[in-house]
Amino acid sequence: MARRLGGEQREWLPLSAAGLLVNLLYALYNGVVGMATRAVWFVAMGAYYTILSVLRYSVVLCGWKGGETPCADREYFVMRLSGALLAALSMVLGGFVYAELKRGIAIRHDTILMITIATYTFYKLAMACVRAVKQRKNPAPLLALVRTIGYADAAASVLTMQMTMIASFSRSGKALPVLNAITGTAVCLFIFALGVITALRGVKRKDELRMAKSKLVKANERIAEKVVGIYKTIEKTVVGGYARMENALWSAI
Repeated sequence: MARRLGGEQREWLPLSAAGLLVNLLYALYNGVVGMATRAVWFVAMGAYYTILSVLRYSVVLCGWKGGETPCADREYFVMRLSGALLAALSMVLGGFVYAELKRGIAIRHDTILMITIATYTFYKLAMACVRAVKQRKNPAPLLALVRTIGYADAAASVLTMQMTMIASFSRSGKALPVLNAITGTAVCLFIFALGVITALRGVKRKDELRMAKSKLVKANERIAEKVVGIYKTIEKTVVGGYARMENALWSAI
């Protein structure tokens, strides 16, 4: 079972590596746009996507090192660490959402930027849906972590697309703060929930794995005791039979 799951994980590693490259390029793009336009939000999103890229890299690296037979301890450690980082990252993202709402300045962006953001957002939404459908019955921890990172990526992209498109195309700015506040709060809570659930799953699976190993050790000990007992019984029977044969032989002589 572990070998089969390891093989399935390795089949998705090239796609995850390609997603890592896309994440890094998009993070760099956001950073450049943020510095060029002096937009704090894009600088923050550049840092956000960079952290997600680091998390995705840790998953890819863990998967390649695991080989055909994955190491459950290492995978669940990566899951716990990634969950904790996602939860912390959601709080930082919430701080930037609040800062943008506090500023209350709607900056219009050019068409190329809007097309780039929309393309990336729909691409991430499509990939998240594909993974959710194809891997829904696969319990492998690394694949579950890749899906979680994809959900966090897509959620933040939707928030960025909404904030930039409303600012660029909305004729009335009265609804802008309310919509951004609602969407921003929902996205941050969603990412926080993803992080907490992922970390808790890592802890729970670690405890289950420890219990399973303990039961396996006890079972092996019981098997060893039975084997030793059977061996002693056979030895006693053979030695006793040989002694009786020897006594009968000497008696006949």
